[in-house]
Amino acid sequence: MKLINGTKIARKITSGLKKEIGKLKSKPHLAVILVGNDAASKLYVSLKEKKAAEIGVAFSKHLFSPSVDAGEVVNLIKELNEDEKVSGIIVQLPLPPFFDPDKIINTIAPEKDVDGFCEKNRKNLLAGKELTLKPVLPQAFLEILRSVKIKLAGKKVAAVVNSEIFGKTLAAVFEQENARCDYLVKKVCLDKGLEDFLREADVVISATGCPGLIKGGMIKQGATLLDAGVSREGKKTRGDVDAQSVEKKAAYLTPTPLGVGPVTVAMLLANVFLAFKNKNGGN
Repeated sequence: MKLINGTKIARKITSGLKKEIGKLKSKPHLAVILVGNDAASKLYVSLKEKKAAEIGVAFSKHLFSPSVDAGEVVNLIKELNEDEKVSGIIVQLPLPPFFDPDKIINTIAPEKDVDGFCEKNRKNLLAGKELTLKPVLPQAFLEILRSVKIKLAGKKVAAVVNSEIFGKTLAAVFEQENARCDYLVKKVCLDKGLEDFLREADVVISATGCPGLIKGGMIKQGATLLDAGVSREGKKTRGDVDAQSVEKKAAYLTPTPLGVGPVTVAMLLANVFLAFKNKNGGN
């Protein structure tokens, strides 16, 4: 089994972005909204801030307490939509339980939706329309697969995800690559049908946050595993894949950390750059 170096893939993307941004008269600007005190979310935001600074993207953080009224967050998004200096907006998930994530995300103007998950962008994707700002995490998966020269046409992809929206989006992205992608929404980490679901897949994607969920006995020989699940056990970060268990069966695995994460951040910043160019004509 070979581990896929996400940091190396991301570095190639961000180095190209840095060169292009260095030629600009003004700079792209990413606005990030964070609600609550989730430790993992704070870490993700800090990583995005660090990478943005490295390549010359302006970055602003808008922090709210977990008890904030959703209306305040909506009002801020509307202000950022109108702010000419802001190229892209993201809301760091998860939001507090009493929030309606769809309502919040759908407030973002589609041309500033650099995560690619607002309703209008999702509908266009599902309708097979060409998108300027493509959904970031699925694009990170494609970039990783390209890096190891895996051709998706005719391949079977099985994804275990945390939401119906993400599952549909992922399936649509892989369909455009002429691959068949089925998904299973996981609300509980234990599922007797999981092995049957994964057994014949050429590519297995997991994004549940259930540590060690995917084991060697569940996958076919030579499968490629893309692990986008992240959970914390004390100071240790764990993924959804039991790496030791799959070692003798998987062809490739993205490790956690330093697998999918860095590539996702790089693709996000690429979308910020695209949003800026669309608005400013590349100046």
